[in-house]
Amino acid sequence: MRIKLSVLWLFWIFGFLVHMFLTLFEKGVIEQIIAGEFVGIQITSGAMLFFAIFMLVPLVMAPVSLILKDKANRWANVVVGIVYTGLCVFDSIGTAIFDISALSAYAILMYISHIVASALIVWYAWKWPTQKA
Repeated sequence: MRIKLSVLWLFWIFGFLVHMFLTLFEKGVIEQIIAGEFVGIQITSGAMLFFAIFMLVPLVMAPVSLILKDKANRWANVVVGIVYTGLCVFDSIGTAIFDISALSAYAILMYISHIVASALIVWYAWKWPTQKA
């Protein structure tokens, strides 16, 4: 179970990085970044700190899933997994509402993979087998 959760967190962050990388190839994105904006968000030190934390959490959860004791591990993965599933759903719905042109085939695929990976984290952590004394 620990390895499954750890690998899913690594899959999640790698998928996120691939999504960000592919976004750089879209027409006009580099120009927006040079102008201090990325996908409609002003690039500020606060925004950079938010995204650093946002990307660091899954990286931390990968080894944490291997290290924590069962009960703490289960709850950490359930809570953080729910938060990240919610953020993925919120981001994809927000993109669909406010910038439907940003929902290319690759973006839809990446959003689905993020949601599925984080939902699987929650599912596996929730179904974590309990040890009998």
